[in-house]
Amino acid sequence: MTQEELRFDGETYDPDRDRERLSRQLYAVLDVMKDGIWRTLPDLANATQSPEASVSARLRDLRKPRFGSHTVERQYLRKGLFQYRLILNEEVA
Repeated sequence: MTQEELRFDGETYDPDRDRERLSRQLYAVLDVMKDGIWRTLPDLANATQSPEASVSARLRDLRKPRFGSHTVERQYLRKGLFQYRLILNEEVA
């Protein structure tokens, strides 16, 4: 995927303002998660230097067909804390 191919959306999304930042976050999350290791949102936020809400949104993006239709598994740990693991869609990886 090139940055030009990435198509984000949402009510407040402005391509001129947001595309580069969201693309950078998406690639950072993908790069960290492609090893298939379980990580919490705080772990992922620290690794990508992005807010937890942003990395959570990027994980949701990775499930969408236009971002690869990857599988993002979620597992409960404790007290509202979950961990996530990415399974790459081999057809696009």
